[in-house]
Amino acid sequence: MTTHAPAAPATAPATSARSRTLALAVLCAGMLMIILDGSIVTVALPAIQDDLHFSPADLTWTVNAYLIAFGGLLLLAGRLGDLIGRKRVFVAGLALFTAASLLCALATGQGVLIAARFLQGVGGAMASAVSLGMIVTLFPEPRERGRAIGAFSFVGAAGASIGQVLGGVLTQTLGWHWIFLINLPLGLVAALLAVRVLEDDRGPGLRAGADALGAALVTAALMLGIHTVVGTGEHGWASARTVVPGALSLALLAGFLLRQARAAHPLLPLRMFRSRNVSGANAVQVLMVSALFAFQVLIALYLQDVRGYGAAATGLAMLPAALAIGTVSLALSARLNARFGERPVLLTGLVLLVAALALLSRLPADADYARDLLPTMLLAAGFGLAISALTVLGMSGAGPADAGAASGLFNTAQQVGGALGVAVLTTLAGGRTRALAAAGHPAAEALTGGFRTAFGVAAGLLTVALLLAAVVLRTPERN
Repeated sequence: MTTHAPAAPATAPATSARSRTLALAVLCAGMLMIILDGSIVTVALPAIQDDLHFSPADLTWTVNAYLIAFGGLLLLAGRLGDLIGRKRVFVAGLALFTAASLLCALATGQGVLIAARFLQGVGGAMASAVSLGMIVTLFPEPRERGRAIGAFSFVGAAGASIGQVLGGVLTQTLGWHWIFLINLPLGLVAALLAVRVLEDDRGPGLRAGADALGAALVTAALMLGIHTVVGTGEHGWASARTVVPGALSLALLAGFLLRQARAAHPLLPLRMFRSRNVSGANAVQVLMVSALFAFQVLIALYLQDVRGYGAAATGLAMLPAALAIGTVSLALSARLNARFGERPVLLTGLVLLVAALALLSRLPADADYARDLLPTMLLAAGFGLAISALTVLGMSGAGPADAGAASGLFNTAQQVGGALGVAVLTTLAGGRTRALAAAGHPAAEALTGGFRTAFGVAAGLLTVALLLAAVVLRTPERN
């Protein structure tokens, strides 16, 4: 233990608490910008298509280019944070994301916009991958860590919902370029504050375990895998353009795991998976996020295509879910985790989410918002309970040296789960819709039938996640 001078104890703890709070605020601000951008772009896609003359197939690459870079580089970025310093990686990621946002706003052609979106994904991966690792390091005491993760989760929920509303407003009033320009003040302020507020953590350096071969294998596997998944909507699951790259992605992933088992300094230390909480939490997250990312996409499509809502109205209709999630994650989750333990809180959250998706599996084509949709939006508060508890469990088995790798793994599981969920459930919804339309059902009923099928499968995924969490996960011991 460090010996303090006699005058220090009266002020040091308060100063430390203030500095950690400022550091958390900076991390949350960076995450807000990245999540805000992820949801704000989807609302502006029709305007981008009209202005830059995208074909429907090419338009998807304004989203896919970002997803591929973001999901493919999270694991590598997390490990780089352990080796060269998480602060360096975080600040560099914010700077790249901000510069790429400016490039997106200035884009006058399809190629420039897609390339800039890829660069945004790289910067977003760098900043996101190390954020949780820094929070774990900043807040070693369980109760404080729970509060910090609750605040971090709240920012995620708020950013997603604000993005949907703000994207519609900016696109309709000022033009789609402004959805990217809004990142500039956020990114610049967050990067400058990060330089001043975040503590330096040099790390042992690249020579202590860069694992270039492992990095190449896992980055190629994840990028190719996500590219394959997001392309299934165009090519289908049984197409050679899906099966061949999918098999190659799995082969690269197997090669990466073999490399990690033999490397002296692995990129992803396999010892982390000896922790049932690390392994179980990541598996639960893949299932949970698969269901909930698809819910977010499908409910927006239902509101617009079936109920005739506009972009801004759709965002406002989904706002109660964000408010419920944010309120629970910020005001309740940390207290409940501290009193009852993360596992019971996670299970409670998953039960609420199963109920929400089960209600949507009975959604009528002429749904009344207050009767049929608002209860589901409020039950989405279960995500505020689940994600905070799951994050604590997922990071609990990683030591300080592996915090960046564990953070990168947790975020990678989220991105892979989201891509899989959207691809699989939208495919199921589309198939059911086509079958109902061929049987003579009206368009609104056919669309709603497809959405109901997808929501039912999503409820099943959440049920599996609930059972897995109940069997595998354990509340960490309090020191």
